[in-house]
Amino acid sequence: MNFQQLRSIRETARRGYNLTEVANALFTSQPGVSRQIRELEDELGVVIFERNGKRLTGLTEPGKGILKIIDKLLVEAENLQQASQDYAGQNSGTLTIAATHTQARYALPKVVQSFRADFPDVRIALQQSAPDHIAEWVLSGKADIGIATEGLSQFPDLVSFPCYRWSHLVVVPDGHALLGKSPIKLEDLADFPLITYDVGFTGRGHIDAAFAAAGVKTDIVLTAMDSDVIKQYVSLGLGVGIVASMAFDHGRDKGLRAIEASHLFAPNVTRLAVRRGAYLREYAYRFISQFAPELKRAEIEAAVNAEG
Repeated sequence: MNFQQLRSIRETARRGYNLTEVANALFTSQPGVSRQIRELEDELGVVIFERNGKRLTGLTEPGKGILKIIDKLLVEAENLQQASQDYAGQNSGTLTIAATHTQARYALPKVVQSFRADFPDVRIALQQSAPDHIAEWVLSGKADIGIATEGLSQFPDLVSFPCYRWSHLVVVPDGHALLGKSPIKLEDLADFPLITYDVGFTGRGHIDAAFAAAGVKTDIVLTAMDSDVIKQYVSLGLGVGIVASMAFDHGRDKGLRAIEASHLFAPNVTRLAVRRGAYLREYAYRFISQFAPELKRAEIEAAVNAEG
């Protein structure tokens, strides 16, 4: 039995039994993955995966129990490596943070600046993607911390914490007709083409839910992951933007005006997630405390170490 075999089992279950994806994730070949799985099954004397011909289709009942043990073994092995690095050099290493564009662009810069001042020998690897990908990176150990608005609380193997609340606002060019509306209504917005976030990003669910609950039909002509992209197309006159309040700067966003919209859409909560059972190095806790000062280390440790 070896760790490559255990990783092959875990990744196969995570990636829907698609051995091509498993091989890419583990930087090996599909026949190599198949061999690792077969050798472990032979060694244990248990069939872990159900099969339809050569294709894997699911976990057997014994396989479900074995997968839980494999998950724990791999997490503890990774924790052992992290712990050894912690004891060898508590103030050096790499902290990998996965975040959406909005969080990376607007919420993290001051935190990263402060953290770097405290830990100049720690390198920060900042990855940006969709919430589902962020969750996958944290679950796989490719990222230490995930930060996003939507989705992180839906993964049972992640522990996520609420950090801060924020709202949306409406962005229009100078002189736009909506600037004469006070307070603005959903029906007012629906009179114009709309530009906002992709589904699953930056509170988009609350935007859609508000219009649906009011029975107001919208014409969303353009979506993007990036707040700056949304504002750029608003400035070109393609439509009215709906963006995160943190993404608008009155001094920097020349030619654009912001309209209060917190009364139209439900508030959003930015969450920070770590993998359940993970060992966090000292500087990871310090980063979390700088990003969300209300989160206490004892609270984080208790949640991370609790059984899921």
